[in-house]
Amino acid sequence: MKRICVSLLALALAAPALLHAGPAPWYQWRSKTTGNLVCSQTPLGEGWTKFAGPYRDARCELRMTAK
Repeated sequence: MKRICVSLLALALAAPALLHAGPAPWYQWRSKTTGNLVCSQTPLGEGWTKFAGPYRDARCELRMTAK
């Protein structure tokens, strides 16, 4: 019984480190009407298409490395 308690305690203490999510990636979006580029983490609507990415920063300059 003591081993089970110790195991559960260890799992409870390790869970936050295992479940920690990283920031969402940034992408460049191109306007279908004007061709302008914008950097955003979320889609901007029907008038925009994903152009490039993912990036690590809000300026879409630092490419995200593949894991």
